[in-house]
Parts: sequence; structure tokens; C-alpha cells
Amino acid sequence: MVINHPSELPKAIYSVSTDVTQALQLGHPLVALESAVITHGLPYPENLTLARDVESEVRANRAIPATIAIIKGKVKVGLELQEMESLACEGEARKISRRDYGIAIAGKMNGGTTVAGTLIAARQVGIKVFATGGIGGVHRNAPFDVSADLMELSQSPLVVVCAGAKAILDLPSTLEYLETMGVPVIGYQTDDFPAFYSTSSGLPVSYNASSPEQIARIATMQWKMGLRNAVLVANPPPPALALPRDVVEKYIEKALADAESQHITGSKVTPFLLRRVTELSGGASLRANLALLKSNARLAAEIAYQIYQLSIKTGEKEAGS
Repeated sequence: MVINHPSELPKAIYSVSTDVTQALQLGHPLVALESAVITHGLPYPENLTLARDVESEVRANRAIPATIAIIKGKVKVGLELQEMESLACEGEARKISRRDYGIAIAGKMNGGTTVAGTLIAARQVGIKVFATGGIGGVHRNAPFDVSADLMELSQSPLVVVCAGAKAILDLPSTLEYLETMGVPVIGYQTDDFPAFYSTSSGLPVSYNASSPEQIARIATMQWKMGLRNAVLVANPPPPALALPRDVVEKYIEKALADAESQHITGSKVTPFLLRRVTELSGGASLRANLALLKSNARLAAEIAYQIYQLSIKTGEKEAGS
């Protein structure tokens, strides 16, 4: 389901903010934002501060932010401040991926959407650009443990701006999976796939794009072809706060050993590893994470604006032809 107008959404399930509704109606630049980073990524009040800062970055770059979450069993697209505060403070919010939507809506729960969960809602609403931190992927030493993010990327016609996949993952296998599923990985002013906390993983991207306008043109051509997969934009973290790859690897190896010794499994693995890496790095990985999230929001807003500009030019050309 992709709507042509916000009024077509089932009102028992969706609630779209006034700002987002107007932007959808007018075709103005919009950037979807996830909420799992609020509910599961950071402690309070850092999570609330980050969520507000990321939205501010989007607005400062000529786009409207659309943070997506589940609030009392409704898919909210564009959160009010009090809703964001509630999510930030609540300890019982559910992590929302594809498998969780029906459960959360029927149970009138609150929940933070993952990359996969955000992609589902964003594409149904008709948002074309999404900013996140790092995508999920193939887990280390567990080739059958594959994040739902990758499948959703293969069937979501959005531009997704990230700092690569989370560094705790098997990055070569993740890139192979993306290639198999037909998802182009566009480096933003880089030939190397970033490794979340680090500027490079040593692995190549599909293409090096020099500007937001170039990325907008690539995405627009994909959509005109009728292709349904995402355009994944890999934006390296700000160099001033990025960490050396070899140092991060040592933290990850220790965190993986700790997870195994403590019998951490399933959906608890990623949050545990990220917290442990933060502890081992003395907070340096967290600072890098916060910086890259804001950097990705800025780039996503610039791409959304360029897509909007291209749509205006195309409209003018068609009207005059």
C-alpha cells in the first residue's frame, strides 16, 4: 500500500501530523526518522536530546522531519513533543520491526521503530527519504542471523542515509546480501563503505556520488524505472569523532566474548554489544554515534530537497511539452 493522499490511510491504524500531511500533499521535502534509537538506543535524557537535535538538523536543511513510532497502538508519522518525551522516558516500549506491527497495534502498545519498521511505515505513507545511524545486517559467526532491515531495503523505494552497517556485524556478508537483493550502495564522497564508528571498512561501495543532487538523480531514475529497492547512501561519520577501525575491532571482540559468556541471544544481542562497546571505548563510540546521526540527518534533508527541486523541474518541462 502506498497512499496518494494522507486521508487514504486507515485512521484506526495511522495518525499523521499536520506538518507531515501538508508536506505530503504539496510534495515538499520530507525525511523519515526512526524511533528505536529513542526507545532502545540511548538512556534518558540523552535519547530525547538526540531526537530533538536530529529533527532540528532536518528543519535547518529545508525539509520536514517525520519521526515514526507506535503510540498507544497507532502508527504515528511525525511526533508531538509530549509523545517523544513519553517514548524517551518509558522503559517498556516495544522494538518494532515487521513482525511486531500487528502485535503492537492490537495490544495498543508504545514502540520504537527499527530501520525495517520505519521503512514499512515510510513507504506506505509515501515518504522518499529516510535517515538513520547504521543499518542491521548479517551477524558475525551466524550467517543465518540476518536483520529484517536488509529484506525491507530490497522492497522499499526510498533513499536511506546511513553510516554503513553497525560495526558489530559481518560487513562483507552484509554487502554481499545487499548486492544479491539489488540494493545499490552509494558512497557519499567516498569509495569505501564506512563502518559506522569508522570512516572506512576497507570494502568498496557501488558508486561514489559527489553531491546530494547526484544522489537525487540516481534515485529518481530508479523510481522512473519502476524499481522497488532502496538506494542506500553510505555517509562516513564526521572524521573528528570517528574511531580507528582496528581499535573498534578490539572493543567488538571483547563485547562479543562478554555476550557469549552471559548467554545474550536474539534481539538482545545488538543493544548489549553497542552498550558494551560504549563502555569499553570510554564513551568515544557514543560520541561518534551521536555525531553521525546528526550528519546523516543533514545529508538526508539535502537529498530530499534536491529530489523536490528535480520534481519541480520535471513538472515544468512536462507542462510545457
